[in-house]
Amino acid sequence: MRLETERLLIHPITEKDIPRIHDLHCTKEIAEFNTLGIPVDISVTEKLLENVLAEDNQEFGWTIWEKSTNYFIGELGMGISPEMDRGEIHYALLPDAWGNGYAAEAVKQIIKFGFETLHLQSIEANTPTENIHSIKLLERVGMTKESIQQKTLLIGDDWFDNYTFAIAPPDGQLPSK
Repeated sequence: MRLETERLLIHPITEKDIPRIHDLHCTKEIAEFNTLGIPVDISVTEKLLENVLAEDNQEFGWTIWEKSTNYFIGELGMGISPEMDRGEIHYALLPDAWGNGYAAEAVKQIIKFGFETLHLQSIEANTPTENIHSIKLLERVGMTKESIQQKTLLIGDDWFDNYTFAIAPPDGQLPSK
């Protein structure tokens, strides 16, 4: 499903997006807090996106494009746990796009999609406790810090603590199926 905001076009990931997403994940600044690390080659990225590209899955993935320039600026996704009516989001933007509010705009849009289209009961996101920018972003979009898990994220050779953030639909607007 294609999504749109005031400044962004958010397209479902296709096979032609694999090289862009590979380059994004090869960016040093992105890899700093990415549990996947820098992919060794494009086949690793292809494998990572298999579930997103499958038609009968519970994984959604989108590319993010700046509307005014039609410039690729990042990717985001949501994995669904249908038995619990819960989604988990992730996002990554090219460093050139940082500081413009694009990540918050895109994340708000997929949260809206999760509640209004998928009728989820909650949406989560996880981030290392040291990733201050991601923590601020999740708070800015209305997510609440719910827990901390100690030394559960292996990034490079180091183990990091992890915050879990979550959001539920606004009061009185619980999704119905």
